[in-house]
Amino acid sequence: MTSVDDNANVEATESPQLSLSTAAARNLATTTKTVPQMQGISSRWLLRLLPWVQTNGGTFRVNRRLSYAVGTGRVQFSNVGDRVQVIPPTLSELPLLRGFDDEPTLEAIAGVLEQRDFEAGQVIVSVGDTIDTGFLMAHGKASKIGTGKYGDDTKLGMLADGDYFGEDILRPEPGRWPYTVKAVTPCTLLVMRRDALRGLVDNSEPLNEHINRLLALPDLPRNDDDEAAIDLAAGHDGEPDLPGTFVDYELSPREYELNVAQTVLRVHSRVADLYNDPMNQVEQQLRLTVEALRERQENEIVNNPSFGLLDNADLKQRISTDTGPPTPDDMDDLLSIVWKEPGFFLAHPRTIAAFGQECSRRGIYPDAVEVAGHRLPGWRGVPIYPCNKIPVTEGDVSSILLMRTGQENQGVVGLHQIGLPDEYEPGLSVRFMGINEKGIISYLVSTYYSAAVLVPDALGVLENVQIGRPAD
Repeated sequence: MTSVDDNANVEATESPQLSLSTAAARNLATTTKTVPQMQGISSRWLLRLLPWVQTNGGTFRVNRRLSYAVGTGRVQFSNVGDRVQVIPPTLSELPLLRGFDDEPTLEAIAGVLEQRDFEAGQVIVSVGDTIDTGFLMAHGKASKIGTGKYGDDTKLGMLADGDYFGEDILRPEPGRWPYTVKAVTPCTLLVMRRDALRGLVDNSEPLNEHINRLLALPDLPRNDDDEAAIDLAAGHDGEPDLPGTFVDYELSPREYELNVAQTVLRVHSRVADLYNDPMNQVEQQLRLTVEALRERQENEIVNNPSFGLLDNADLKQRISTDTGPPTPDDMDDLLSIVWKEPGFFLAHPRTIAAFGQECSRRGIYPDAVEVAGHRLPGWRGVPIYPCNKIPVTEGDVSSILLMRTGQENQGVVGLHQIGLPDEYEPGLSVRFMGINEKGIISYLVSTYYSAAVLVPDALGVLENVQIGRPAD
């Protein structure tokens, strides 16, 4: 038998619908839509902050005063497992080997190098010892420690991957170490023994002539930036003969050609004709394509091997962190090498977070800098802008850039050319390419750009920045 309660449930279930359902009502409603969203769009602060220079002819030449190269590059290494070898051609970056391109001899020098490992805290060389060994830093970090005026230890700088010290072992009288080198982290070095290298020099006439020629070069007058000196007189009295002088220029100044980023945007004519309400399909396709090109443009300005800021910073303008994480001391060191009107820091967002954590550990509060309505972190009044184009390599290691900008300040500038045919934005053109037999409309979207560092001290890089948190 069916109970009274069961009958009530059946009647409730089978009761008729009294109004139009929301699912059916949506067929008559107008939806509110957003334009297509794109997660890859970033703030692109670098493109906004760089002063852009009109580059007619597609080439920008940077004329500088003549400077004397002293072989201040870095050597490079390869490894198989835990065995490390120097890449022979890069040995020409050593001062007494600069310009020497005899590959068999460079390979012979690379063959006599011995690998040696040092533990953190171990002294590699001591001040006052005879320089009978040279070192190439393959991996790790070491601190150069000198003696202060009153006998106390003074840190002179950091040595990291690719650096070298003790290159004077090839001189007839190598002298003594002017500083102590102590490993900060576990280090792998390639050791150059003086007796082995002198044997190679004595048995190689081209190498012997090359070194003797460099040693015989006069010590040309230069300023602290290795530029040819301008002879002046000051503080004199009476009528002495005044020095004559002239300003010499580089004979082969560097030229930057505009780089290009391009793509072909394709839209079917049926889509372009029919589906344009409430949003124009071609316009939205083009908007997102331009955003992607601008993102690539900023990435290239940071990372391109030919003109990118990371790869083209002068090697004298690169410093390494003391301990790994970005500390206030490291930021001060970076300011010390770009001290003439520093404009802004540029760092990956995770690097900025790591710097904030280091400040918190020390009880320091970074500056808050107001820029165009944005409150940004800063240091010593210099704003720190986020840039996700700065790479974070394996091991959570990144870099921080500091730059001075503008032609009037002899800083970093962006290069572009405006007034292009079919220009859509400054320096970016959209050219109609026609409609094919399938009814597909094609547009060529192009942007031209580059960047230039007018003088080396306009850009500094803090390298080997550890942004991962230490394990508990």
